[in-house]
Amino acid sequence: MRRVGTVVRTAGGVAVARSPDDSRPAIGDAVVDDALDAVGRVVDVFGPVARPYFVVAPERANPAALLNERLYVR
Repeated sequence: MRRVGTVVRTAGGVAVARSPDDSRPAIGDAVVDDALDAVGRVVDVFGPVARPYFVVAPERANPAALLNERLYVR
């Protein structure tokens, strides 16, 4: 399991997370939380190469509940 970032914003039914370094998930990667519960899938990666942002299409009904949540990929 590898930490890929922290959710910094939600908008339009998606969650936007920021990577802590220059590593980033691939589009289509499944994302989980600390408890290994499924969060969603990565649908976009954008921003600076040093600390990119990525968009997660959440599987949960309330994306706002993901704010400040640490995200991981397996």
